[in-house]
Amino acid sequence: MFGYYLRLALISLKRNRMLTALMIAAIALGIGMSMTSMTVLHVMSGNPLAHKDTQVRRVQVDNWTEPFDEDDPTEAPTLMTYRDVTNLMAAKQAEHQAAFFPNYLSIEPDKREVKPYMVEVLFTTAGFFPIFEPPFQYGSGWGADEDRNAGRVAVISRATNDKLFGGQNSVGKRVRMDGEEYRVVGVLDDWQPTPRVYHISGGAFGDPQEVYVPFQIGIGKELQSSSNNSCDQESGSGYQNWLNSECIWLDMWVQVKDADDAQRYKAFLDGYVEDQKRSGRFPRPLNNKLRSVSEWLESQRVVSRDARTQVWLAFAFFMVCLINTVGLLLAKFMGKAPEIGLRRAVGASKPALFAQYLTEAGIIGIAGGVFGLALTGLGLLALRKLYTGTATEKLAQLDWTMVGLSLLIALAASLLAGLYPTWRACQVQPATQLKTQ
Repeated sequence: MFGYYLRLALISLKRNRMLTALMIAAIALGIGMSMTSMTVLHVMSGNPLAHKDTQVRRVQVDNWTEPFDEDDPTEAPTLMTYRDVTNLMAAKQAEHQAAFFPNYLSIEPDKREVKPYMVEVLFTTAGFFPIFEPPFQYGSGWGADEDRNAGRVAVISRATNDKLFGGQNSVGKRVRMDGEEYRVVGVLDDWQPTPRVYHISGGAFGDPQEVYVPFQIGIGKELQSSSNNSCDQESGSGYQNWLNSECIWLDMWVQVKDADDAQRYKAFLDGYVEDQKRSGRFPRPLNNKLRSVSEWLESQRVVSRDARTQVWLAFAFFMVCLINTVGLLLAKFMGKAPEIGLRRAVGASKPALFAQYLTEAGIIGIAGGVFGLALTGLGLLALRKLYTGTATEKLAQLDWTMVGLSLLIALAASLLAGLYPTWRACQVQPATQLKTQ
């Protein structure tokens, strides 16, 4: 029977093409507007480590003398001091642990046609790779020995490998940076965690660094973070005073086995701070945080209120489009009252008529969804062109999840819009219609 209803619906839609086009356009506009904003929110709300959300934890300790966040006095500093990172890393209380900061080094290619250029480097520990699981095209990360000895090793991005070595397996080859040679131990494959959960302070939707080298190399070069350094007390002059200060500038993450192990690590963290308090540090009440990835993203407000508001406004516009569609469907179906009366008189049941006209509404919804997807694509393309080179350009990407959701919403909305007009059409009395014809 569905094939029969489908054929009748197509004949009906072709009979009044202008009205059909108006209904499809109304749904397409609503879908295009709402799904453009919804797609951006969907990408912003992502969690690239959702599969190990309870295992990976962000470490925060409150070493400041004043509240870190005036709007929320209970919030702890988002970054860590060198002293605390060093002590916690040395304790080795987690399955994996990583501390890092970004800065820039100059790459000096062997190829004469490639001029020296600055590259963003993440000075990190070996635990970074098992915690955040960046995919490797060649090789792997380094080990604990390189961490201890500041070994001149490097993991490079795929783009850097293409530029320096023509995309070949460069493991074991040398890269010269700031006058020193580094041995390549790994080449990352394409990796674009969105948001960039491991280093929110440098921009939630920035690109990953291009080169990764051991943490102690950056300390040996007396570097600070290129993205965020904050102090609530004077650090004094000289790099050693900076390292001994209460200034925060380092990211620290750990990976635990499960929720129970996280509680154990939190108890260790509390014990560490209590011990430091006895030596005169940490003047404020105990305020340590060991947040999961999703809790960390929520605390950092990665999804802005503006983005959520835009989605609500877009769906409000969609509701207006839907109300207009209801009116058009009602006018179309009630205009068929004589036909409906005749069909009822020759034996058509109310359920049969209901199924037929609801099928017609569904076809309008699917067509509106398809055209709405086209409008969504144009909207996202416009955003990418308008915000080229910014984080928004990376957010304006349509994936298959949003394609399926768009079609599903369009179909559901059209069926919902068709319920009342279809019900009204089914209430037509055949005797009344036959008398008036």
